[in-house]
Amino acid sequence: MNSFRRHRRLRQSGAIRSMVRETRLDVTDLIAPLFVVEGENVREEVPSMPGVFHFSVDRLEEELSELVDLGIPAVIVFGVPSKKDAVGSEAYSEQGIVQRAVRRIKELHPDLCVIADTCLCQYTDHGHCGVVKDGVIVNDESLELLARTAVSQARAGADIIAPSNMMDGFVRAIRQGLDEAGFEYTPILSYAVKYASSFYGPFREAAHSAPQFGDRRSYQMDPANAREALREAASDVEEGADLLMVKPGLAYMDIICRVRERFDLPIVAYNVSGEYAMVKAAAERGWIDERGVVMELLTGMKRAGADLILTYHAKDAARWLRGGID
Repeated sequence: MNSFRRHRRLRQSGAIRSMVRETRLDVTDLIAPLFVVEGENVREEVPSMPGVFHFSVDRLEEELSELVDLGIPAVIVFGVPSKKDAVGSEAYSEQGIVQRAVRRIKELHPDLCVIADTCLCQYTDHGHCGVVKDGVIVNDESLELLARTAVSQARAGADIIAPSNMMDGFVRAIRQGLDEAGFEYTPILSYAVKYASSFYGPFREAAHSAPQFGDRRSYQMDPANAREALREAASDVEEGADLLMVKPGLAYMDIICRVRERFDLPIVAYNVSGEYAMVKAAAERGWIDERGVVMELLTGMKRAGADLILTYHAKDAARWLRGGID
């Protein structure tokens, strides 16, 4: 009689492996990003993100139809304005690019969940996520502008507000602003744990949001810190967040796990632009199996504790899920 366990018994066929699979990735777990720009008839690929495009509002329909046909339930809208100023006024303009895009999306597909990214960096001429005075990003004065932005996005029809600025007290300010404006049932997806990561480069190209001086390390988190992530998330829960995001995902699966163990709110992992670009570059050179790597990465984030995954791979992943992942 052998004295060892035969674990391989449960790996002998695709059917058995599927039956005992502990973590399941589904198309309903995916959130697809949209970059919306000013102008007409614009559909331009982002050079550092193959397969990701800038769309003008009038060209959104073709992309949205594809997403809906694939069964992807939600999009997050990032706006790229043509005008910028010191206080990011286009972020909270009723005719801002995000506001117009949200209205158009809800006209075309009212059941599609529309998430509005709520930040100022794309809209300020200095590229920072708040008001700048004497070279310092001023926290409390920035909160009022963020709340105004959130309210204008909710008024345009956004189903979820997703503040990404990492100012202290931003969830409380936005929750109060939404409630006072009559949007007490609009949820907040907080970028609760957002690191000052080197993986954001392609996004900054796509969103035209690189800071014009310094960096964002005074408000985004030090990548070396884990306990700080729990403090940040705890503050956002106390202030009224409905969902919590960890960003980036790939290098921070331990953080996803810790946040999942500590809090019972839905957890979102952001599979960010640099992670996407690395996979695409390696796949184009034939160095990796793109489908296998992408599905393994997304499944890993789900296994770590993410309920939802915001990913630039959303359309490809949805297609691959239709065919099974074994």
